[in-house]
Amino acid sequence: MPVPAAELARLFPLESLRQETRDQLAREALVSEYQRGDNVFEAGDLDDDTLYLLDGELRCVYPDGRNVAHIATAPHGRYSLNDAVPRRFTAKVVSSKAKVMRVDRRYLEKLITWDQLSRDDNYRHFGSAPGGNDWVFRLLRAPAFARLPTGNIEKMFQMFEPVTVKPSEIVMREGDPADYFYVVRSGTASVSKYLDGAPQVVAYLREGDTFGEDALLSNMPRNATVRMMQGGQLMRLSREAFEAVLKPPMLSWVLPADAARQVQAGAVLLDVRMPEEHDQRAIDGSVNVPLYRLREDVDNVLSPGARVVVYCNTGERSAAAAFVLKRLGYEVSALHGGLGAMLRMLATSNA
Repeated sequence: MPVPAAELARLFPLESLRQETRDQLAREALVSEYQRGDNVFEAGDLDDDTLYLLDGELRCVYPDGRNVAHIATAPHGRYSLNDAVPRRFTAKVVSSKAKVMRVDRRYLEKLITWDQLSRDDNYRHFGSAPGGNDWVFRLLRAPAFARLPTGNIEKMFQMFEPVTVKPSEIVMREGDPADYFYVVRSGTASVSKYLDGAPQVVAYLREGDTFGEDALLSNMPRNATVRMMQGGQLMRLSREAFEAVLKPPMLSWVLPADAARQVQAGAVLLDVRMPEEHDQRAIDGSVNVPLYRLREDVDNVLSPGARVVVYCNTGERSAAAAFVLKRLGYEVSALHGGLGAMLRMLATSNA
């Protein structure tokens, strides 16, 4: 159920946001309806949402027996339900019905942060034209940025360098050394690769899309060519800025023992080395999709939203693969130390 943007204007701290930021948040929020006796959540629940009661009354019941009313029309109704995780109480509907709005907690925090930062007179990247900040909203919503600490947002925008590009301009070529990470602020671009001996377009980019991170993460040459279709503007980060601000928080590393437990619990073990490497030596049960084919072939081997552990020889290709998969919405960990670390652990456990 959609949320009227005007509904957000009475909620704290959403009333302090710019209208365009509230409009964006309204498009992302979800509203659920509950009946008397339903639990919106229970004590001990783990979730990723900030919740606002838009209509009705809840009884917040704590494990020690205390209970507090939360009423949408009362003065306190403009505040979110307690954001502590795990949830500290059970929220039970006591009115005939209730309407609750859910917003991803991390995305909300990022939007509030950016909205405040961009009000500074020295802020260089605010778009005053209609739709001028759509690229920011898409960028912050991307799954790959979910782990980005809010404090890194300010650093990222401070380090961005704007670059004006023309139609048909080649921004990077397949095989070139890696130098920058890019975000499309305006314009469109095509991504092509040499596949089966000929260049083929494999993707199109628009505002808010990113490119260039694969080579920076894997310390390998560019694996694609990006050519502008419409002229516009790109925002870029140097290799040094990317490694300082984005690389560490975007990657979730696991040790071999933890990786093994994840696989036993149902995670897919994905080998992103070349097929020849996989045929020569691999972890039993792993699925092979080489890094350069990952975007094209991932749907053939992974179910939507699957949990994945990726590995290569050392971890560098795994880092790039994890970033790609996060952008596609998968829950990903990269094996620390790569294949060698896992084989050493298996040898030790079998000794």
